Formats: sequence, structure tokens, C-alpha cells
Amino acid sequence: MPRTPLCDLLGIVHPILNVGFALPAGPELAAAVSNAGGLGVIGGTGQSAALVQERVRRTRQLTDRPFGVNVILADTLKRTTPTADTIAACIAERVAVLVLFWGDPAPYVAAAHRAGTKVLVQVGSVAEARAAAAAGVDAIIAQGAESGGHVRGTVALSSLLPAVVDAVGSLPVLASGGIADGRGLAGAIALGAQGVSMGTRFVASVECWSPQAYKDRVVSATAEDTLYSRDLFNVGWTEAPHRVLRNRTVREWEAAGQPPPGQRPGEGTPIGTTRRADGTTVEIVRYGANMPTASFNGDIDLAALWCGESAALVNDVKPAGDIVREIARDADTVLAAMAR
Repeated sequence: MPRTPLCDLLGIVHPILNVGFALPAGPELAAAVSNAGGLGVIGGTGQSAALVQERVRRTRQLTDRPFGVNVILADTLKRTTPTADTIAACIAERVAVLVLFWGDPAPYVAAAHRAGTKVLVQVGSVAEARAAAAAGVDAIIAQGAESGGHVRGTVALSSLLPAVVDAVGSLPVLASGGIADGRGLAGAIALGAQGVSMGTRFVASVECWSPQAYKDRVVSATAEDTLYSRDLFNVGWTEAPHRVLRNRTVREWEAAGQPPPGQRPGEGTPIGTTRRADGTTVEIVRYGANMPTASFNGDIDLAALWCGESAALVNDVKPAGDIVREIARDADTVLAAMAR
């Protein structure tokens, strides 16, 4: 199996993480990944401290192995949920790993370490990686521009990853973006990474709490079926570049000449409803930065379908544990062949 020093650092068997993509990355997904030997990650962004605490405790009922919680630090997201409170809840629960993104991790590292929590930070540049290393984080996730969802990276992973590895010395680096199989894990290790963090592959998992129609679209998509945009699905999170599957919203926006926010076709109109974790129902508007959950009731062809270029390598929806084991096995085969 492809075991790296990261495995010892995090107490895992396989250097494979799922991205904690908000509510769809729930306890069932995280536990399935961890039980298979990887590091499962719950989505904690935009959730109250009480809800994150509840999700952490539910995950502990499903696995006795290490898992993490992902929290996005972006200022625009703090308007609805105090990020510091959410992170404090994670630390109070002594989660094994805290995965941070899109902001400065420095204010949280010391408190996390006092609780025995490791801190990973996803970055999109060498400069951001150096700053994270200086803040004392335990590992860095280098995100390439191929990634789905919100994209910090601006260059291909194949260029960013080795540059980040060189920049941070002995600090473990994980790769994210364009990886969906054992070949990707083996390639990342060959470029100096100690593990991978995958989002798109785990969207197409049984345990991901998203609509089946969304998962089916990921399976049928090619890399060319994705779109990178700086401001298309920006309602709720502005100034955050992202990659999505092309759908009716994308096609109508392109047909209109790609107008800026405020001038887009159907802007502000409702496309459906979704149920929050607290049980309340809320309306989703067109161009909203909401990843559809299984409770979404509306036209998915109008929603933000976060997806990376690695969709070209995703051919089925299967249990998350099977995904982890298959990728680990195939990576081992590739690395053994490379060694020969």
C-alpha cells in the first residue's frame, strides 16, 4: 500500500482524504472513508457550532478512527456563521484534524495544537504555502486549477505541487485537483506529495448527501463539460473563483454574452428549496453558491454543480470505502511498476 509519513502523522493507513464539501460531506461519508483507512472529513462551513458538534459526535458513533472537519475562513461567509465559534467547537471536541481553506490559519493553530488537533491548510500558491508553513500548520494541501468547487489555485497541479513541496521543506504536502484514481495518487507521490485530497470522486459516492441526478452528471461528464468562472455562482460567496458542470444556467449565461452579476439571465429568481440541518426550509436562488444536498427540491439544471476536471476519470457511483481501497490498491500497483 502507498504508505507515507503523512499516514503516521494523522494515524491513518492510506494517504487519502475526502474534501469536506459542506453539508453533503456528512458523518456517513467521513466515517466510510476513515473506516477504509483514509481520513474522512466532515464539512463544517456555514454551520453553527452546535451543529458541527452534533456532526462530530455522530461520526464518532460510526467510526473509532481519526477524522477531520473542514472550515472555510473566507470573510464573506462569516456574516451568517461566526467561523471562530465553529472552529472552537471542533477544537473543544478534540477532532483529530482541522482542515482550513481560503484564509489565514494563524489565529487557530496554537489552540488546535493544545487540544491535540492537527491543522491542514489548503492553498493555491507557493506564497500562500509559505505563509501557512510559517503559521505552524502540520501539513499543506496544494490545490490545482483543475479542482471543482471553489478554486484557490490558478495553475495546474503538476506545476504547483512540486513548487510547494520545494518551498516548505519537510512539511508534508497533499495534492488536490484532477485526481480520481490510483494513477493520480501515484503521480502525486512521484511529484513529492505525501497524500491526496479528492472532492469530485467522492461526490460520486453512495454516502455523499447530494441528489442522485447530480452524481449521475459527474459520472457522465468529461473535463470539457466543466467551466471555470470567477463570479458566476456567487450569491452567498462573492469573489471566489469556482469550477462547475455546464448546465442550463451556464448555457443561458454564455448565450447572453457572459454578462456580469446584476445583468445575468433570471438573476435572483428562485430555483428550488432545500432543508437546512436545523430542519428549516430555505429558498435557493439562481446563481447561488450552494452545493445541492439530497434535500434539494427544484431544478438541478439551474443549480451550482461543483465538479472538477477529474470527472473524466469518474465512471461510477460506489461506496466511499470501496473508492479508498481501490485507489490505494491501484496506486500500489503503479508505484511498484515504476520502481521496477
